[in-house]
Amino acid sequence: MSAIETLLAGLIDYAGLYPPAALDMGTAVRNYLGYRTGKHGFALGRFIVDATRLDELCGAAGGAVSDIPLSVIVSAAASHDSIGEVLDTDLQVGSIEIKCSEPMTIRRICEGLPRQLRRFFEVPIRPGSSETIDAVASAGACAKLRMGGVVPDAFPSPGDVIAWLQLVADRRVPFKATAGLHHPIRARHRLTYSLDSPCAVMHGFLNLFCAAIFAYDGEFELGRAILEEENPVAFRLIPDCIVWRTHEFTLEHIRTIRKDFFTSFGSCSFAEPLLDLEAFGWL
Repeated sequence: MSAIETLLAGLIDYAGLYPPAALDMGTAVRNYLGYRTGKHGFALGRFIVDATRLDELCGAAGGAVSDIPLSVIVSAAASHDSIGEVLDTDLQVGSIEIKCSEPMTIRRICEGLPRQLRRFFEVPIRPGSSETIDAVASAGACAKLRMGGVVPDAFPSPGDVIAWLQLVADRRVPFKATAGLHHPIRARHRLTYSLDSPCAVMHGFLNLFCAAIFAYDGEFELGRAILEEENPVAFRLIPDCIVWRTHEFTLEHIRTIRKDFFTSFGSCSFAEPLLDLEAFGWL
């Protein structure tokens, strides 16, 4: 596979049920099944759904539901029994996602869960997160990074993002990202699909991926610099590597980071990230 195909393989978890798209279940399921058979289906990851809506998902998807790989959002207050009920089905639950910053709660949730189940804990970007990341690491779990939202204040600064990446990179904790990553390159965009939507500078998923490589290699200043990069011309995607200014990210680098570190990102739009890549001539 080429560099861009290696980067994109299963990269985008589909979160069409969530803002700003906030689609109904039937539409989100139809979209997912259509994307899977489309020309860029290789880039599609899991379907993201709340545990409380699994019955609704089954009703909307019918017999196709057993073929849909899922990442299920679970409450931090959920009991082992309720999580077990989610897992003890014929559904393809490959991961669960939980918003939690309490180390003791993280340890409680992870006790008894199968190690092959990927458990993503959304750890806030804030001072003092190291203890929480330590708990995620000791549990053999994964972290989740929120990169934006539907208001400008939801977007963390590049400095805060690279500090968070340093924490997970130092501990070799795999992570996924979510929110605000509809575009490959950092730029100013509308935050929702409303005509009166506020605008803000949104992080680019290509910026974030390359910053993850730098963080994994201990090059944190370069990681911050690439998070701040807003010039698409500074990037080149060629068959055997991704180039940013004078730095090359080889296929080996890309494979390693996708396998061991930056696992995926959730997006309420599957099409937008890919349309931008096509517009730049990179896909």
